[in-house]
Amino acid sequence: MDKNLALEFVRITEAAAIASARWVGKGDKHKADDAATRMMRKTFNDINIEGKIVIGEGERDEAPMLFIGEKVGKGNGIKIDIAVDPLECTNSVAYGRSNAMAVLAAAPAGTLLHAPDIYMNKIAVGPKAKGVIDLDASVATNLKKIAKALEKEVKDLTVMVLERDRHDDLIKEIREADARIILIPDGDISAAIAPSIPYSGVDVLMGIGAAPEGVIAAAALSCLGGDFQGRLVYRNEQDKERTKSMGIKDLEKKMSIPDLVRTNLAMFAATGVTDGPFFKGVQFTSEGAITHSLVMRANTKTIRYITTHHIFESEPKY
Repeated sequence: MDKNLALEFVRITEAAAIASARWVGKGDKHKADDAATRMMRKTFNDINIEGKIVIGEGERDEAPMLFIGEKVGKGNGIKIDIAVDPLECTNSVAYGRSNAMAVLAAAPAGTLLHAPDIYMNKIAVGPKAKGVIDLDASVATNLKKIAKALEKEVKDLTVMVLERDRHDDLIKEIREADARIILIPDGDISAAIAPSIPYSGVDVLMGIGAAPEGVIAAAALSCLGGDFQGRLVYRNEQDKERTKSMGIKDLEKKMSIPDLVRTNLAMFAATGVTDGPFFKGVQFTSEGAITHSLVMRANTKTIRYITTHHIFESEPKY
């Protein structure tokens, strides 16, 4: 894919971040998410691609825009699969907390897994621990292998886990292994990326989160050289039928990055809405706003941090 698209995608996440940032601390996660979604959809109209949303805001009857299957872009360029999370951590925006961001991953048409909106059990590490993780191994075994790869003791590892009741047993096992734990309320895309970012202070993500976010995280890790494994988790028969309808035949498959992102041409872009581990959130100024973004490409392993000063002649509208 054209390397210039990476910067076009940053424009999209910047626009979504600015729109949702107006809702920081105002207690309404739905309006924050709606603002990000509408602005992201509008900005796609300026891009010369023939894009298709493969991971988005839900099915067509559930979401007014950026729904699965929706066509985006001007329709006269390269055919691309698009995976979006217009606003990761909606609660963080609503209540003025950290780690919210606008996220986009893209790859050539037909290369991103069409993941159903169900749960996925995940484990993610950085490049130094690539190849040592196994979703079928015990927590203690994984932590020992990760520690060895990182030349650390298990007691010095930091594991990031979503704070959910379903993780009570996982947390117990991590504590029994003597590793450190950081519990987060939301945001396991950034949590999966963190082990691949130097000096993030995070060594591994473990636990069950949303499957679509797993694909987006895998796209980012393909750019960073990290490692990821995931397996879909089913609450009922409807989840299984939905999975089958999206073309996934092996319902119990342990999936790695090549299963989720079947190309080395993926791109990933994210812009902070509130301050997080990678970059600051949106800062409004007398002239407009300042945004802080991350953009990456898998084939070159290029990582760019971009600070953009936006000058508003008038407030952007969606």
